[in-house]
Amino acid sequence: MKIGLALARLLIGVLFVGHGTQKLLGWFGGHGRAGTGQFFESIGLAPGDRNAVAAGASEATGGALIAAGLLTPVGASLISGPMITAIRSVHAPNGPWVSNGGWEYNAVLLAAVFLIADVGPGDWSLDAAAGRDLSGPGWAIFQLAAAAAGSAAIMKAGEAAAGAGASPGGGAGDPATADASPN
Repeated sequence: MKIGLALARLLIGVLFVGHGTQKLLGWFGGHGRAGTGQFFESIGLAPGDRNAVAAGASEATGGALIAAGLLTPVGASLISGPMITAIRSVHAPNGPWVSNGGWEYNAVLLAAVFLIADVGPGDWSLDAAAGRDLSGPGWAIFQLAAAAAGSAAIMKAGEAAAGAGASPGGGAGDPATADASPN
């Protein structure tokens, strides 16, 4: 289990660092703050630029923490929040299947980081090296609840900003998922 858990953490973590830097910096074919911000505005996550930075930083930081096995529940929550928001704001109306723009892929990622928070990052992690055990069902549930609360706050703030006259961005669709691939 040591090598499997370490490899899963590294893969998920590094990919989320990439996913976040797509939003923040436009790396790896991403659209950066401007493009992501415009998309976020178009789906009611106003102000788009601030939310692009928040989502990108959350994903990149959460990914780094998961990859390192450091403060694992914090990393899991930082990944879970944007995934919950993506489901609520984009994917839920499309049903479960990713082939229809649905939420299945986001749910798999939520389950993966929930599992890591539950079982812990393993012996090959910075948490283990520091003698820190931040794992178990309580931590897993707490990180998911914190992520859901953060997502709800972001959604509510976006609705309030839109109601206060924030201008929606072009509505061209998610530049990161224009080909119907998952968020």
